[in-house]
Amino acid sequence: MLEVRELPDPVARPGQVVISVTASAVNRADIQQRKGFYPPPPGESEVLGLECSGTIESIGDDVERWQVGDRVCALLVGGGYADKVAVPAGQVLPAPDNLDLVQAAALPEVVCTVWSNVFMVAALQPGEVVLVHGGGGGIGTMAIQLAHVLGARVATTVGSPAKAARCQQLGADLAIDYREQDFVEEVRRLDPGGADVILDNMGAAYLRRNVDALATEGRLVVIGLQGGATGELDLRTLLGKRGAVIATGLRSRPLADKAAIVAGVEEHVWPLIREGLVMPVIHETIPLDDIRAAHELVEAGSHVGKVVLTT
Repeated sequence: MLEVRELPDPVARPGQVVISVTASAVNRADIQQRKGFYPPPPGESEVLGLECSGTIESIGDDVERWQVGDRVCALLVGGGYADKVAVPAGQVLPAPDNLDLVQAAALPEVVCTVWSNVFMVAALQPGEVVLVHGGGGGIGTMAIQLAHVLGARVATTVGSPAKAARCQQLGADLAIDYREQDFVEEVRRLDPGGADVILDNMGAAYLRRNVDALATEGRLVVIGLQGGATGELDLRTLLGKRGAVIATGLRSRPLADKAAIVAGVEEHVWPLIREGLVMPVIHETIPLDDIRAAHELVEAGSHVGKVVLTT
C-alpha cells in the first residue's frame, strides 16, 4: 500500500545538500521497490523516488559549489517522493535554464542511466547501430534522442503504432512492434551486420535473441529484469561474435562513481538540453497525493516518456 505520511525533515550531513522538492518522477525501480524486489541500500531512505528537482534549502559542511536557493535537479538513492531530501552534492545538477523545475525532474535518472550505460560502458560511436528496447519509456525516449543527436543509427522496440510514431519523431530510424515483428530480423534490415550496442531492460526473456541481434564485437548492456532474471546464454554465438554481455545498475554504485557519471552528464548532455536538441518527454504530471494513480499508469505501460510527481 502506498500512502503519504509525515516524517522528520532530513538534515544535510557533510558533503550533502537538502533540496526543497518541487517534483519527482516515477521509475520502474520504484514499482519494484514497492513490491519488495528492489530494497534501498542499507542505511538509505525507505521513501521511494530516485530523482527530483527543486531549490537548495540548506548545505552541509565541505560543500563548495552550491548555494541556498540554487535551482537544481538530482540523482537520488531514494527519498524523492517527499517535500525535502538530502543528497550528496556530487549528484546534484543545475536545472537547465530553458526548463522549468517540473520538466527538470524528468531528467536525472534517465539521463544518467543512458549516458553511463550507452556511452560510458558500451562506448557507442557515431555511425554505429544501437537497439533500444522499450523505446516508449523514460529511458527509451532519452536513449533514442541522445543516440540520434550524437550520430548513431537507432532501432527501438515498442508495443503500439502510436509509440512507434512518437519514437520516430524523437529520432529512431526504425521502430519495431515487438508484438508483431521479430526484432532480430528487423535490426538486420537496418544493418545486415546487426546492432553494435543493445540497451536491454528485459533480461532473461530477450537474452538469446539479443545475442543473435548483436553485430561482431557488439555490446549488450542489461539494465533491467522485466522479463526475468535467469536465462540461457549461447556462449558459442557470443564467442563467434567476440561480443560482450554487461549487466549494470546505478543505484548501488559508490558515491564516487555516481559523481563521475553526473559530471559526465553535465559536460556532455547538458549543452544538448540547453540547445533544445534533447528534451525530457513527459507523459503526465500527477500530484504526489495521487501516487497510486501514478504507479498504476506506469505499470499499465501505455505512457510515452516520464510520469512526473509534483509536491
